[in-house]
Amino acid sequence: MPIVSAHVALTLAQHIDHVFGVMGNGNAYFLDAIEKQTDAVFTAVRHEQGAVVAADAHFRASGRIAAATSTYGAGFTNTLTALAEAVQAHVPLVLVVGDEPTSGPRPWDVDQIAMASAVGARTYTTGHADAAATTVIAIEHALTYRIPVVLAIPYDVASLEAGPVAEAPAPRITTPLAPRGEFADGMLDEIAHALQSAERPFLLAGRGAWLSGASAPLGALAEATGALTASTALGRGVFPDTRYDLGVTGGFGAEGAMDLIRQADVAVVFGASLNQFTMRFGELFAPGTRVFQIDVAPAATHAHVGGYVRADARLAAEALVARLQRSGEATAVPADTSADGAAAARISGAATQPWRESVDVASARTYAEGDELASDGRLDPRSAARRIAELLPEDRVVVSDGGHFIGWANMYWPVAAPDRMMMVGTAFQSIGQGWPSVVGATRARPEQTIVLTSGDGGGLMAIADLESAVRAAVGRGVAVIWNDAAYGAEVNLYGLKGLAEGPMLIPEVDFAAFAGAVGAEGVVVRTLHDLDRLRSWASENPAERRFLVLDLRISSTVVAPYQEEIIRVNS
Repeated sequence: MPIVSAHVALTLAQHIDHVFGVMGNGNAYFLDAIEKQTDAVFTAVRHEQGAVVAADAHFRASGRIAAATSTYGAGFTNTLTALAEAVQAHVPLVLVVGDEPTSGPRPWDVDQIAMASAVGARTYTTGHADAAATTVIAIEHALTYRIPVVLAIPYDVASLEAGPVAEAPAPRITTPLAPRGEFADGMLDEIAHALQSAERPFLLAGRGAWLSGASAPLGALAEATGALTASTALGRGVFPDTRYDLGVTGGFGAEGAMDLIRQADVAVVFGASLNQFTMRFGELFAPGTRVFQIDVAPAATHAHVGGYVRADARLAAEALVARLQRSGEATAVPADTSADGAAAARISGAATQPWRESVDVASARTYAEGDELASDGRLDPRSAARRIAELLPEDRVVVSDGGHFIGWANMYWPVAAPDRMMMVGTAFQSIGQGWPSVVGATRARPEQTIVLTSGDGGGLMAIADLESAVRAAVGRGVAVIWNDAAYGAEVNLYGLKGLAEGPMLIPEVDFAAFAGAVGAEGVVVRTLHDLDRLRSWASENPAERRFLVLDLRISSTVVAPYQEEIIRVNS
């Protein structure tokens, strides 16, 4: 006769095909049912935080919700940092945990509901008779609000017989938010007119635009208006035509590209929260730029926004394209309009060259090349990042830990779409979530090369799941460790202010040796020539090569541009 934990597992497996976790007393029966009674794949990690991180990365890489699991008490408290990150980043997942018995807490139990609530996650607790229904409700909540939820199984309920598993209803998911009402229609009319009459139109899109499926209509809108485009760090690659794309805005952006954005007279933002980093601490747009925002938030999220439409990015982009097409149909187009400028001419009624055709986008996106070695004789991270970008397989999916080093991959490693570059940890300003990110991304994209970029501080904090990453990705995984023997962000922010540097430093660790201890190949990289192993590794059969760890001995004297921006603001 199926038990309560089996009801949870069987219902969950109808909607989720991957589970990540650490087994313990509180989730033993649940994992037994997952393994024996479902087709869901369980992947073990070595720290409970890694379970949530892996489920988080799985969603970011695939758009498919996954589950994490841990025991109660200490197992659950180990998940909290990763749970807070998923909340801040709006990543849906289900964390299945054991919990105190219904008879009351034991000495080792804590108030898990309160702790989950403190980081912004809601808890659903299964009963004896409603486990399947409660599981569906939890999945529904996660998908509807794009947020992690905790599904708790009380210890004395977990193994109770619960009868046959009833057919559970599918989760009810809300439809995309369409622009509705006179105000929304009027504002879309105003945005369309502004883009139509703009001399230097600019479109900015974030991760929300990607999740809504807005890539194609945004591409059509950019073509129709002759606009330059750019994205947030989490939305890179959302615009299909890279010829006129300025890359990432904010501290990861190239100076030439940011100068062009300040020349825009009209800017329309889709699915981006416009946080302080995207906005360059208020300096992304010039004072005279008319800024419109389209998002699902209740109201505009930045003071520079002059017009706001609450709507799904895809639906709003399609509505704008339709408005401009209707306007273009009423406007005669000269017969000799050039092919390149035809789309803009159809909309504006003018045959003048669009702004984006008059600027050198490629030059504007250029970053500093760097030297092979910095002044202290250690590797210059800029030249290393550039060289690695040349050698990495094109099918790469990049997962990033948090730390000073995030500037290098984000600046120098282009990716094809937002689901190929994930920064797990940055939303909550945490480090130590890199290695388990590889696990989730690998399960989501098993045929791609998963590339981790991490610092030595974060790499050490999560070192237990180096083994998990190597075991999961095997020959399709490569890790780049930016090893400057320090917590680089703290050195740059506080060492320069004269604070004691001792607590900011880390004895230089041999990550290549760590790699060998768990079956991976490790290479210490002190010169660009040492990166030749990445070239030969990329040409080998993934089934025959090992996970590769590149231990880059970089200089701490080279400060990432985004960090310089933070230093300037904080000075």
